[in-house]
Amino acid sequence: MRLIQISDCHICANPEARSRIGYPLRQLRAVVAQARRLRPDIVLVSGDIGHDESPAAYRHAFEVFAEFECPWFWMTGNHDHPEFMEELHPFHDELDLGEWRLLLLDSRVPGQASGELGQAALQDLAVRLEEDDRPMLLAMHHPPLEIGSAWMDALGLADREALWQTLAAYAQVRAVLCGHIHQAFAARHGDIAVYGCPATADQFLPRQDDFTLDEASRPGFRIVDLDGQRLSTWVERVDPSG
Repeated sequence: MRLIQISDCHICANPEARSRIGYPLRQLRAVVAQARRLRPDIVLVSGDIGHDESPAAYRHAFEVFAEFECPWFWMTGNHDHPEFMEELHPFHDELDLGEWRLLLLDSRVPGQASGELGQAALQDLAVRLEEDDRPMLLAMHHPPLEIGSAWMDALGLADREALWQTLAAYAQVRAVLCGHIHQAFAARHGDIAVYGCPATADQFLPRQDDFTLDEASRPGFRIVDLDGQRLSTWVERVDPSG
């Protein structure tokens, strides 16, 4: 089973709109073109698809994601409008990956850049974890631990300690996939791996106290291969010029 994670597209209504250092829609097309060549079984887009609060931004993104020959799913990020997204493509809160299970958690808090799951969602997560002891992946937009950049750590998952307390009783949870941080990232919280994903839009420079763009890194995506009980993952970078 091959899962490809795409994140932080920041598409605008104007298809030729420029970000700080690139062209988001052009870069998303290049990322999807390369990802398709790797023959994924499933694609997960982990939030911040839109940037300018326009329905047209999601239509552009939908048309690009529709090029995948496999099922694809998207989640909301702090920049997103769920109603615009759901008009085009439904949301799912879990995916059956055969020998594995993937739970999609909504960390978006309307009007805030930081995220939170909330007590009700954490209680629901515990119920879902009780139901199935297959190896488990979790996905959310906001990172559930500090990544070493002071400005971004202030905008992460506000109730991350409550999340880790909830997960402590469930050994089947193997990894968490997140977006939001616009950079490749890998760390562990106990036995659970946490993987961040490069953006298809601008990249952020790791380990900075203040917001800093990474002008040297190209757009990218994450590949997750599941083979029996084994998980392997790596990041691919893309030349946006093609």
